[in-house]
Amino acid sequence: MKHSHIVASRRFLSRQVGTPRNDHGTSLRAKRSNLALLGAIICVVLLCPPGGLQSKDAVVHSRTTASDDAPSSAGVAAITKPSKDVALSFIQPGRIAEVLVKEGDLVKAGQPLIQQDDAIERAQLAQLEAQSQDTTQVEAARASLDQKRVDLKRLVWAAERGSATALEVEHAKLDVTIAELSFKLAQFQHEQDKRKYDEMKIRVDKMRMLSPINGRIEKIYYEPGESVDLRAEVVRVVQIDPLWIEAPVPLAEARSRKNGQIATVRFPGSDGRNAEGKVVHVATVADAASETLTIRIEVPNDSGRPAGEHVRVFFLGSG
Repeated sequence: MKHSHIVASRRFLSRQVGTPRNDHGTSLRAKRSNLALLGAIICVVLLCPPGGLQSKDAVVHSRTTASDDAPSSAGVAAITKPSKDVALSFIQPGRIAEVLVKEGDLVKAGQPLIQQDDAIERAQLAQLEAQSQDTTQVEAARASLDQKRVDLKRLVWAAERGSATALEVEHAKLDVTIAELSFKLAQFQHEQDKRKYDEMKIRVDKMRMLSPINGRIEKIYYEPGESVDLRAEVVRVVQIDPLWIEAPVPLAEARSRKNGQIATVRFPGSDGRNAEGKVVHVATVADAASETLTIRIEVPNDSGRPAGEHVRVFFLGSG
């Protein structure tokens, strides 16, 4: 089609050039004008595609539509992660006395994992237990108070008959007051001894590390006999059933997602399969750089697939 336009332009120019002119200057100007016109026609023909400008706009629109639909139909790339991942540490430094589990073991919540050497702490615990159960000081203070009250009663009786002075009675009253305070102090000391025993008991219990979740032992960082520092990571426990997937979903699609909606997760590999999960969390802050919003999907993992796999997430209506 472009070739036919060019041929027609040339014929038009030849007819214009072949027209006889009486004035030589007029004929030269006409030739130049015709040459310029021919150049303009050729440029239009070369730049304008078949179908005209309207067809070009239609092609651009169709390409844009296909590009917008491509990410949705291809799903959202994401990586699986444990639904729970706990790094455990002791609240005080000490020596590892016993490791009760191995890496890879399945554990239940509350199951003992590692024991610190607690010989000294248990000796202190026994001492505090004895003090918390001892009521000797409380009983002695009560007996002294009873005695002071008896003495005061007798002095008051004697003073009424002139056998005791008012000063002696005042001293006896003061002795009773002091004895009452001593009795209260003994009771307070006894309560403090019980609280110290309870505190030490908690400390001793904390020297035995328990699993806070149902899961699997992923890593043990210390062996028996090694010393561990305060808050140093000792054991890592993970839960991979269910798995969590945090997918960066484009904002245009993420706005319509809500908790409880169904999502399909496609796992990789020759044994890859599609698993059905549900949305359990939609972030409230988007990533401005990528214009995405993180959506967390929870997927059952009865087969025990490892966390950390690359997967693709498809939402309802996204292909």
